[in-house]
Amino acid sequence: MTDEITAFKKIKDSVPDGVTIVAASKTQSIDRILNLASAYPDLIFGENRVQELVDKYTPSLKWHLIGQLQTNKVKYIIDKVECIQSLDRMSLALEIEKCAEKKDIVMPCLIEINIGGEQAKGGLKIEDTGEFLKQLEALERVKPVGLMTVAPISDDEGYLKECFLKMKDAYDKFKDVYGFKYLSMGMSSDYKIAVECGSNMIRLGRTIFGDRLYV
Repeated sequence: MTDEITAFKKIKDSVPDGVTIVAASKTQSIDRILNLASAYPDLIFGENRVQELVDKYTPSLKWHLIGQLQTNKVKYIIDKVECIQSLDRMSLALEIEKCAEKKDIVMPCLIEINIGGEQAKGGLKIEDTGEFLKQLEALERVKPVGLMTVAPISDDEGYLKECFLKMKDAYDKFKDVYGFKYLSMGMSSDYKIAVECGSNMIRLGRTIFGDRLYV
């Protein structure tokens, strides 16, 4: 087995059943992606950038858009991804609705929450989640299926747990009302804490593929 297959198997065996692993494949070659998919055909691959997703797109694989999404780029990925994990504003929801209607599809989305209140990151304030979900009820092609967050970078495990538990509380508050399936939180540096706090979807890049190589 190659390195990414070995790494993925180790992680998969270590997390509880019911936790979905998204392989964050930013900067990874399509060869490495296909190699990992050959061992795990149902694995979801998550891309941060629209152009990179379009360049790598292979219809036989499962893709999620996990990075920030500009409204003018929705049309390029609307029929290529199974989920958009970064829905955080009504203008984006309206564009997804328009593009999904043209393709006659319904697009599952995760509502991105800016749990750390960081200005440089996208995402809703957690206290605005309920109002945003009410606004989305008017749309027929946008289906909220859960929540997502990118936790602040921190070595303070107590602070990270506090952030993740706030997300879990919000998820539990809305999951039955809206039929939520996914609480997507936890990346390579903090996924173990996130899983302890109730995450059922983690987005892992470095721990599967190793350090990214930027050209």
